[in-house]
Amino acid sequence: MSTLYLAFLAQHDDGAWHRLVDRLEPSVHPVDRAAVRIWFHLFPLALQRAIEESGDAARLARTLALAGRWRLADQIHTSHRFLYGHRFWPEAREAVAAFVARPAAPDSLDVAAHVKGLAGAVSDAHGLDAGVLTGIIAVALRTVQQVGLDAFRAAPAAVHLPPAQRALGPGEVLDARARLGRRGLLDRLRGGPPIWPVVFDEADPAARFPLVDSQHLTTAAGQDARDYRARDVRCSEGPIPVHCRSCSCGTCWVGVLSGREHLSPMDARERETLAECGYAEAAEPQPVIRLACMAQAAGPVTLVIPPWNGRVGRIARGSAPSR
Repeated sequence: MSTLYLAFLAQHDDGAWHRLVDRLEPSVHPVDRAAVRIWFHLFPLALQRAIEESGDAARLARTLALAGRWRLADQIHTSHRFLYGHRFWPEAREAVAAFVARPAAPDSLDVAAHVKGLAGAVSDAHGLDAGVLTGIIAVALRTVQQVGLDAFRAAPAAVHLPPAQRALGPGEVLDARARLGRRGLLDRLRGGPPIWPVVFDEADPAARFPLVDSQHLTTAAGQDARDYRARDVRCSEGPIPVHCRSCSCGTCWVGVLSGREHLSPMDARERETLAECGYAEAAEPQPVIRLACMAQAAGPVTLVIPPWNGRVGRIARGSAPSR
């Protein structure tokens, strides 16, 4: 189904959405500020549009070295599971679908105002914090732009979290992240090297591995001998997909939900490889996307492991095939 609002959204590219996220950030609850930025980098419109414009999607996938699940249409209801606001996906989806389906043209051309207005309306209707709704509403709007209204409506409205995790308030999630550092401090007091926890799925208590102070994330993850390949064929050593360990392939890109300040500074080589992967904000002092083979941790870190990897930056350089 095509609507006037979808035609309006079609004018927005990745750059426009990243600028919109900048504007929305003060309105987003702190629990989701990094998460929203991460999500908008995980499912770039540039990749979607290149696939649509290419006469040979398989060839494009090879050119961009795509691996994993990169199609947002295949994970509409789960792509944002790492956002705290995912708890309110049913409410966000319903509000956004109704808003987009309206026959009238939008009253204004300010998408940030639309996001805030929808967050406020859902907040009033359900007694929820508008701050935790703002991020998931923005994600929902970008999702419907990318997959279309029919697919958006057809996707399940389920919340993919265990009951105990779903019941946590945003402050409790932030407190849990802050508490991760206590173990390392105790190690220091005992005279041994601090051992920090690295969490890669906050909804799963078992989804963590220990990291000795200043280890690279991939080195510590590789010591986790559990079978992750059965879940994701890209995983050969631990839960983080990794191939080269030399900042060449970009396979190990990760989102950093918390603990960016505990990671070693990004050098020019890592910035170059991340740019090749399509990450446009690598020049930031503490970027939300890092290469796990380059990032050394000196404190607890909470990660998001992307469901795919590839060289999306090649699209901007015109090396992707087209009709």
